[in-house]
Amino acid sequence: MTNPIKTRVEGGVLEVIVDRPKANAIDLATSRLMGEIFAGFRDDASLRVAILSGAGERFFSAGWDLKAAAAGDAVDGDYGCGGFGGIQELPDLNKPIIAAVNGMAVGGGWELALSCDLILASRHATFSLPEIRAGTLADAASIKLPKRLPYHVAMDLLLTGRWMDAEEAHGWGVVNEIVEADRLAGRAWELAGMLANGPPLVFAAIKEVVRESEAMRAQDALRRVGERRFPAVDRLYGSADQKEGARAFAEKREPVWKGR
Repeated sequence: MTNPIKTRVEGGVLEVIVDRPKANAIDLATSRLMGEIFAGFRDDASLRVAILSGAGERFFSAGWDLKAAAAGDAVDGDYGCGGFGGIQELPDLNKPIIAAVNGMAVGGGWELALSCDLILASRHATFSLPEIRAGTLADAASIKLPKRLPYHVAMDLLLTGRWMDAEEAHGWGVVNEIVEADRLAGRAWELAGMLANGPPLVFAAIKEVVRESEAMRAQDALRRVGERRFPAVDRLYGSADQKEGARAFAEKREPVWKGR
């Protein structure tokens, strides 16, 4: 049986491609494998950025594998250490992830893209949450979409399951950038390379503060930052990288980040 996940590592960038014809749907075993891959990415100091995409040009991912579910995969089964798709619930995932949406992002496939930090989409990419028609809940989307879109737009998508094209998604700010299909992978690697040369401790602090402060009052979150009560912030404030950033600015040169 072929490996359902293809990976490539180059220059501090990890590329993860879901390759499960015909629709890059994700079953329990594939989800567990993705969790192992992304946990390894999180824990490997030499890896700075990840790209998540799907094989081919038709599907980014159709999300949960309904055929596997019909054959016995339980919807509440063991998705692995990172939850569905390996990243939605992975603790302390403080590195940037770019979604390169190369086709249809359906249900859990769209939820996976929403779990990434930046979303690039091919011009023909489309997005939908058809769970309503299958009698189930798009759980992650129900939590995330109303925080990223106007309420009535999010509810329209959740309640009707209609398709949203790349232009509309970009117009609402759900997609960062629309790229021609033949340039999508190259653009994702270009962006990943830029981030891989950035300050990893600052990126970690940004992701942790954004994630952990989501349910806090602004003043409480600021107090926690000032008191260095976020682990990634504490590590940053006591790091050689922060001193290097100040020195490089004073010396009018590019900083050399070590991640320590």
